Amino acid sequence: MSTTSDANRIIIFDTTLRDGEQSPGATMTLEEKLEIAQLLDSMGVDVIEAGFPIASNGDFESVAEISRVVKNAQVAGLARAGQKDIDRAGEAVRHAKNPRIHTFLSTSPVHMKYKLQMEPEKVLDLVVQSVTRARNLVANVEWSAEDGTRTEIDFLCRCVEAAIKAGATTINIPDTVGYTVPDEYRALFKTVRERVPNSDKAIFSVHCHNDLGLAVANTLAGIEGGARQVECTINGIGERAGNAALEEVVMALKTRQDVLPYLCGVDATMLMRASKLVSAASSFPVQYNKAIVGRNAFAHESGIHQDGMLKNTQTYEIMTPESVGVLKTSLVMGKHSGRHAFREKLKELGYELGENALEDAFRRFKDLADRKKHVYDEDLEALVDDEIDNAQDRIKLVSLTIVAGTQGPQLATMTLDVDGKHQTVQASGNGPVDACFNAVHAIVPHEAKLELYQVHAVTEGTDAQAEVSVRLADAEGRMVTARAADPDTLVASTRSYLGALNKIMSRAARLGGGERIHSTEPMSV
Repeated sequence: MSTTSDANRIIIFDTTLRDGEQSPGATMTLEEKLEIAQLLDSMGVDVIEAGFPIASNGDFESVAEISRVVKNAQVAGLARAGQKDIDRAGEAVRHAKNPRIHTFLSTSPVHMKYKLQMEPEKVLDLVVQSVTRARNLVANVEWSAEDGTRTEIDFLCRCVEAAIKAGATTINIPDTVGYTVPDEYRALFKTVRERVPNSDKAIFSVHCHNDLGLAVANTLAGIEGGARQVECTINGIGERAGNAALEEVVMALKTRQDVLPYLCGVDATMLMRASKLVSAASSFPVQYNKAIVGRNAFAHESGIHQDGMLKNTQTYEIMTPESVGVLKTSLVMGKHSGRHAFREKLKELGYELGENALEDAFRRFKDLADRKKHVYDEDLEALVDDEIDNAQDRIKLVSLTIVAGTQGPQLATMTLDVDGKHQTVQASGNGPVDACFNAVHAIVPHEAKLELYQVHAVTEGTDAQAEVSVRLADAEGRMVTARAADPDTLVASTRSYLGALNKIMSRAARLGGGERIHSTEPMSV
């Protein structure tokens, strides 16, 4: 970890799993959070804010489990200023190699009057009490002045000085409601650091929301004002309009070293992979023109742009696609490609498959190449991700035939492999997707409830693969999400639905009980 002596080192504090998950509809399962946390750790993120332990038992368990598996990064738990919050956060992160408690309290006049209903002196006392309690539990304590950019400067300085004196090692002055502008935010950090006598004893942090579309600009301005920690999220997800996007901040620092001479330890070549993982887990699609990780970020359709790119890529690209984990060439695989080329291509995309998994993926690739005019990198990634997800499934789709149209009923004739035995059924439904899901239920009765069904095209064109995300809740309300890709939307829908059921079964088996899912020949779960 950086210290205050590392003058140009920027600490990357990722809050995708806490602030990002607070986006309406973005709730993630424990398995998804662990996968994201491990990827963030591998790519060099310095601090992972794993959740809000007091919020629920599920949040506590997530933070605790992430604390156990993360190898390098600090793991932080968020806590309000109350004793129960702080103690719960301390318990959740106690197994972390480098634990942190992040506690916060509102300091703006509007928050103190209407939200806290407390006088400023009482707030100041509570700042000291909360930081002191947290420091007794862990060595690394972060204190945040909620709504800091709308706080009176004199009172803000008093609170910051008191928090540092009580043991805070990091001071965060967040733009909680996305209100500030770059010059104002830069000056705020400069003023606080100059006026607070013990400011050199702590690292200052920025946390910017994007309500005015200024989150990244304000973040960079805060760094210029003396902040050396950046709080951000993958894809910029978060409450309301979201947070500063980690990938945008990282690439701004790496691309504009001439005006932003700061060091950042994140491996930028993993940014695209992280973006896709978070998008899939949260079921939040990335807009096509999103900076750095959007589908069109390195696409050129204009004839003038294409001409310039052919002559020199620097005419219209200020960074290389490879620098963020995107390959220059998308269309390189086809139906005449062999296993060796397929294996090498997967290595380029970051996949290492065993022989059986490779053979299954190659077979599906050949089928896809016969059905699809163009096979893109995104197609291969969706195909292999799907293969990995379904490798250990107990229920597998064997065949599916659909009768659909304006004249109902819509019918699905389906054969499933259930623990090695084939079972066939025909079911009707209110539309072909409903018929498919009813057919699954007829073969594998269960109590899971469909919470989300989402479809998007992996690549362009009428022959594009459809990637379907399905989220199911088991009988106890626990969520699982699965996704599948296929040129046939109904096949992708069925396979993603089966993927979610398989995850529920796997979890039930792992926990030694839980929801019972059985076929017409009862299966033990």
